[in-house]
Amino acid sequence: MPTLAIATLTDVTFGDDLVRYLTEIDATMAPFGGIYLVHGNPKTVLEGDWPGDVVILQFPDRASAEGWYASDAYRAILPLRTKNAQCDVILIDTVAPDHKGTDILAN
Repeated sequence: MPTLAIATLTDVTFGDDLVRYLTEIDATMAPFGGIYLVHGNPKTVLEGDWPGDVVILQFPDRASAEGWYASDAYRAILPLRTKNAQCDVILIDTVAPDHKGTDILAN
């Protein structure tokens, strides 16, 4: 199953470091099959508080997502983001296309 890397970004200071990060991140994702699903698109908050921008990346599987995040190429540019934005980042596996709400009760 695909794995998603989901990030929320707040307190972003947009400057040369973030431009460099954005210029270089695609090349770090490519060897691991990473693609963008969401990248700061406008959102409609239906419940609760959801500050900041949302970024969702998709990888073919958990090993690929973890490999990307731990890769030397990504670790080299990571400080360009973390020094210029507050971020919460998670990895989470997707479910099968035929997943039903009650399937979680079997766990």
